[in-house]
Amino acid sequence: MEPPTSYDPTFSNQSRSNARKMAYRVVVLVVIVAFAPVVPNVAGEPWRACGYTGNYEPKSRYLTNLKSISAALPGNASASPDLFATAADVGAIPEQVSALALCRGDSDPASCRSCLSQAFRTLPDACPGSKDATIFYDKCTLHYSNIHFLTDDGSWPNQHLLEANSIKVRSEPDRFQLVVAALLNATADYAAATRRRYAAGEADFNQEYPKVYSLAQCTPDLTPARCRSCLADITAATLSWYGSRIGARTLAVRCTFRYESAPFISGPLMVSLGGTPGAPAPAPAAVVPRTPAATRGPKYSVPVMVPVVLLPILAAITLVACLCLWRRSRPVTKGKQTYESYPTGGEEGMESVDSMLMDISALRSATGDFAESNKLGEGGFGAVYKGTLPDGSDIAVKRLSKSSTQGVEQLKNEIALVAKLKHKNLVSLVGVCLEQQERLLVYEFAPNRSLDLVLFDTVKREQLDWEKRYKIVNGIARGLQYLHEDSHLKVVHRDLKANNILLDANMNPKISDFGLARIFDRDQIQGVTNHVVGTYGYMAPEYLMRGNYSVKSDVFSFGVMVLEILTGRRNRRSSNCQQSEDLLAMVWEHWNAGRVSETIDPVMNGVFSEGDARRCVQIALLCVQDNPVDRPVMSSVVMMLGRDTVSLQVPSKPEFFGRNNGGAKPGIASDVLGINLT
Repeated sequence: MEPPTSYDPTFSNQSRSNARKMAYRVVVLVVIVAFAPVVPNVAGEPWRACGYTGNYEPKSRYLTNLKSISAALPGNASASPDLFATAADVGAIPEQVSALALCRGDSDPASCRSCLSQAFRTLPDACPGSKDATIFYDKCTLHYSNIHFLTDDGSWPNQHLLEANSIKVRSEPDRFQLVVAALLNATADYAAATRRRYAAGEADFNQEYPKVYSLAQCTPDLTPARCRSCLADITAATLSWYGSRIGARTLAVRCTFRYESAPFISGPLMVSLGGTPGAPAPAPAAVVPRTPAATRGPKYSVPVMVPVVLLPILAAITLVACLCLWRRSRPVTKGKQTYESYPTGGEEGMESVDSMLMDISALRSATGDFAESNKLGEGGFGAVYKGTLPDGSDIAVKRLSKSSTQGVEQLKNEIALVAKLKHKNLVSLVGVCLEQQERLLVYEFAPNRSLDLVLFDTVKREQLDWEKRYKIVNGIARGLQYLHEDSHLKVVHRDLKANNILLDANMNPKISDFGLARIFDRDQIQGVTNHVVGTYGYMAPEYLMRGNYSVKSDVFSFGVMVLEILTGRRNRRSSNCQQSEDLLAMVWEHWNAGRVSETIDPVMNGVFSEGDARRCVQIALLCVQDNPVDRPVMSSVVMMLGRDTVSLQVPSKPEFFGRNNGGAKPGIASDVLGINLT
């Protein structure tokens, strides 16, 4: 299937959504194409992508912060030797702005500054009111957002825009595609190895088109591995669209590539290949000088701008068929309260997994055919195994048990959610396998396993000093803020507990297990369920008693975890509230009496700031207030954790767990609550 060769400005977002839904229903569309509107221009430039993370008002603080950035960033970028600059977290939440500005590697400082200044003037009008927006010019890129994206962890904006020349190579089209692929790979290799993350190249072809020219570039703050991975992703996802077209480009915020059959670079070419595909790239020291091009390549007679989803035919049919079988109706909203039906990430959630399909034989080899010695743990869904891929990277493979009663629900929820959520404090989905009656999710491997295995182990907990514990608390808070407020989705996790916090090699926390999570509309306050699922001791009272859940029920769970992290003690609650000590009540009594230090984990031997400890305990107690209205939102929690100048409210005693009621919702038998007793 070829990309469309015309642009229809009347093709709306709603039309795209309906088209995608119809394609999935009939299971005949292998590649889904959605048109992205562009700012009209004779040559198709500039191109823009407007995000969906919220809008700002014309006289808002967000716009003021954006104007402040626009006054400085073009100059900062043009003065940089890399022609690159960022602005991180300007202003206060929720009107905070981060921005990125990058000029093409062959630009000069003057043209760089001019291009970026024009971008700042154009983008607010091109994406009116959008807090998340990107504009691409031929010589520069500008992106700003209310979400902090300036990390080298893959948590990046994922807009992809394509443009292709309508003219195709007439002679040797197949070899032309091989030459282009080889040239782009060599150019990408070279770009990733340079400090500026930029390279240009050329390759011989034939008499019709003697040369093919290339460009590859990443933002210079990426590591070489991240840069190469980014370029590999966009070339793998889009190159087949272009076929034998004589010129094309893929534009993304963090990396971009372009090839042409005519010169378009005004600087030196670093890579030079013969006409044989697969020829190795020269060493980085070998630079082929070239005079500036007198003219640009041919103008695109018909611009093609599309967000791209590509997948192999068989894999597409398998995934789409599974999605069609899994889909249920959307929640029925009554005012601001939604009664639960099963939400998934929709078609787009499945689209995000397309490039993650993995072969069952590769996973069997990686895990020793799911050897018992590689088992990391087991839950209601099945087992998790450690594996090692051929490149040496470790993975964790979640294998749905064929006898599982809850695994199908959890697995499809995780596919729909985790593939779309990208943050350094969320576990990353590496791959998916749906072959040979296996249903497998492949995650990044966390060497330190789950938080509970470290925190509640009499030996391992000694490695958790005050600094590490605070870093874990802060990381979990930031991950929750992303889920509740900063992601393009609004997600309630519903099963936050120490077991579901993974720790990487540096003890950075990563929220995992989204099998029970729910997606909320942006203006939705709460959901209601007749099937309460979760873990005693972590569930908020309104959820356990009435089935009401919201972002505030996650805040409650977070507060419980913070107290566990600070004290080193489990909140040992069960359905019988008289069976064990109530951690929440105990900590509150010590805090109220001014004896917080007596509750802090003794393995730290008193090496912590009593003032900091008291502040953290107070924040946790605010999170576990009985009334959801009295609990802070996660952005406020992050701010309170990061700034000791912020005054805190005085919490009330958490009464809920002191009541002698089994916790069951009236009219619901305790044996159908679906609660995981721990």
